[in-house]
Amino acid sequence: MKIVVLAGGTSTERDVSLCSGNGIYNALKSKGHEVVLVDLYLGYETEESLDSLFAAQYNCCGESAGISEKSPDLSVLKSMRKDGGRSIFGPNVLALCEMADIVFMALHGANGEDGRIQAAFDLIGIRYTGTGYLSSAISMDKGITKQFFRTHNVPTPAGITLKKGEMADVASEVRFPCMVKTCCGGSSVGVYKVENTTELLKALEDAYTYEDEVVIEQFVKGREFSVGVIDGKALPVIEIAPLVGFYDYKNKYQAGSAIETCPAELSEEQTKEMQAHAEAAYRAVGMQSYARFDFMMDAKTGNMYCLEANTLPGMTPTSLLPQEAAAIGMSYPDLCEHLIKVSMNKYEEN
Repeated sequence: MKIVVLAGGTSTERDVSLCSGNGIYNALKSKGHEVVLVDLYLGYETEESLDSLFAAQYNCCGESAGISEKSPDLSVLKSMRKDGGRSIFGPNVLALCEMADIVFMALHGANGEDGRIQAAFDLIGIRYTGTGYLSSAISMDKGITKQFFRTHNVPTPAGITLKKGEMADVASEVRFPCMVKTCCGGSSVGVYKVENTTELLKALEDAYTYEDEVVIEQFVKGREFSVGVIDGKALPVIEIAPLVGFYDYKNKYQAGSAIETCPAELSEEQTKEMQAHAEAAYRAVGMQSYARFDFMMDAKTGNMYCLEANTLPGMTPTSLLPQEAAAIGMSYPDLCEHLIKVSMNKYEEN
């Protein structure tokens, strides 16, 4: 197959995306596919035939695709576009994607998981991995996702949504400790645990530098888990135990920052319950192909809470979905091919 792996973009998760893309590129290349890894935003400037990129197995990352401890400086990125960056699609990106049998979506965060790229591809007739534009858009917004979860009886922490400028009386509406999260952020960028009113106001001020809407959510003290769902069926549960603090950007992507156990050490009953919640969450937001759902289990009560949906789960060396797949004997290259297979189903059904 001719496959374009689409990564990078302008999200705060850009580095993570490029690392995912590089892994997917190498895995699919090892399976004998003609693969091109291209940056959504920077694209590829050339006057030669684009077919030569597939023959040459072009990789925009070269030899490096690491993740720094800090989110990337997007102002530097935007200065690299010769045309001023008016479109999210860099030079020749759409042309390359149209030439491919399928586009493997290695994008994370805004302009990747929010459904806009998917909607554009649907209009053009480009096939891509992952769920469709509507479920992507729903799942990108944590406040809206929680509404869908509640409607479909998927347990989720209590919370309120605020828009920029609505900070005045918020302290009287929440119980401490609590979590402040940007509505559409990812990889725990713009996520804060706060203990009092002073910390809450500071967290809101910081969160509003990322976007204009935030969720203030009940803090659940206990164990953290994640469950991948492929084609509607849950994978083994994985437990994440950060060595310091909570599962923030650094702990997610710096090797050795967290202990990850898969399958998680849960009773059979607890495992089945969490997997059932993950499958229900998948249906609740109308997912197709695959996704991943994050959970907390209250240390005192044992109650489980689904925090959010990830429509394009990370595929880096430390990512959770590949670890869950490995627990059922599926190698990383086999997982990449399987995700393509289940993603093609949505085109065969139409």
